[in-house]
Amino acid sequence: MKLDDLIAALPFATRLGWSEDSAALEIGAVRDDSREVTAGDLFVAIPGVHVDGHRYVGAAVRAGAAACVVEHDLAELADQPRVVVRDAREALAWLHAALQGHPSHRLRVIGVTGTDGKTTTTRLIASILGAAGLTVGAIDTVAATIAGAALPTGFHTTTPDAPEVQAYLADMVAKQMQYAVIETTSHGLAQHRVAGVAYDVAVVTNITHEHLDYHGSLEAYQQAKAILFRGLSGSYRKPGVDKIAVLNRDDRSFDLLKDIPADRQISYGVRSEADLRARQVVASAQGLQMLVDTPEGTLTISSPLIGLYNVYNILAALATGWSQGIPAQALVEGVARVQGVEGRMERVEAGQPFTAMVDFAHTPNAMEKALETARGLTQGRVIVVFGSAGLRDVAKRAWMGEIAGRLADRVVITAEDPRTEPVEEIMAEIARGCERAGRQDGSDYVRVADRAEAIARALAMALPGDLVIACGKGHEQSMCYGEIEYPWSDRAAVIAGLARLGYHLEGDAA
Repeated sequence: MKLDDLIAALPFATRLGWSEDSAALEIGAVRDDSREVTAGDLFVAIPGVHVDGHRYVGAAVRAGAAACVVEHDLAELADQPRVVVRDAREALAWLHAALQGHPSHRLRVIGVTGTDGKTTTTRLIASILGAAGLTVGAIDTVAATIAGAALPTGFHTTTPDAPEVQAYLADMVAKQMQYAVIETTSHGLAQHRVAGVAYDVAVVTNITHEHLDYHGSLEAYQQAKAILFRGLSGSYRKPGVDKIAVLNRDDRSFDLLKDIPADRQISYGVRSEADLRARQVVASAQGLQMLVDTPEGTLTISSPLIGLYNVYNILAALATGWSQGIPAQALVEGVARVQGVEGRMERVEAGQPFTAMVDFAHTPNAMEKALETARGLTQGRVIVVFGSAGLRDVAKRAWMGEIAGRLADRVVITAEDPRTEPVEEIMAEIARGCERAGRQDGSDYVRVADRAEAIARALAMALPGDLVIACGKGHEQSMCYGEIEYPWSDRAAVIAGLARLGYHLEGDAA
């Protein structure tokens, strides 16, 4: 693609050192790592937390970069074509969108944001669209699923970087998908990873306490989520396709988002009047049953998903499907098809006389909902294992400890991606919360820094009829100590802990 055509995709750009020859340069790739630059590439200098890409423009030029994109002009680029932009991360996203031919313009794109329930809601929406006979690609924090193939999207819970997002969308177009459903995190929005994606539907699950380490305040976190909705009216319009906001009438996010312009707003809820409203909800260990009133009649919904919190995820997906004109039968079938999501209230059965589960709950709200659900699944004790991530939201640590102390019978505090923080200090903060709930060290809660040993200890405590739940890691396949990601799986740790007790999965050696 010619340099001039690429730069034309940027919302704000000042060209310096430009000429007819430079405008006509053929660009092979867009790079933000100078070590990857080859002759004819466009280099984007991104200021990072630890490293500023502007320090490496010289290296990029020596490697053959045809031009550079920077946030401020540099003397060493005086003889080079360059572009000054307001935000290099945003520019990177738009450039990759252009390089891929703006694939989101040829898809109907649904974005799902919120604190909890995004992955499940994304899967439910994709299932509903699929049940209606539509072709769907999805990007969530577990995998990117395109034409039946699933590709992992990274170690931790986040929206992939802009180059990967645009490449996935381009693959969807190449494989003739009609819809793209994208789990869209606050980090992804604030860091412009989805800039250049033309969303048609914005969906929110809820907005509670999380990621204040990055955003600085709850208000800033809320505003980051709102970017998805504010972007609707300004994004590329596809012929005959409305821009739609799907809002949770029962959540405090409703007041934040309801005044943001959209062609249509659709609400869902349980407690409040809403366009889609659930009633007669019955929750059991086998799943959920409910009636959902819609403007076109009442749906009888059955879902194998457990936990009352999934009522809202199902409603969000139904509201989204309804907004797209999906027939009632496909709405019902699409919900029924979703058996569960990896690491979300996932059972591990090895013949043990108690229940063992893995759940992704890593926020106060999710922890509370997971433990409330666990309580309803057993007549015995609830034993929870969890930690809190290092270099992340500090305020939630004691809060989650208090929730665990209030809702679980036994608490095992352990590591969860401590990064460069001392595990003992993180555990101590959680323990303070347990003590606020009236729990005592050694009898009601214990601290075991090694997560594998902590899970094994919790399983060893279990009596017949108890429920053990490991929270915080869910589907994730690594754990970060220092600055290194080490292979990790909570499910594998549960399996190993059960094996120590003499319980083996079918097919495993005794």
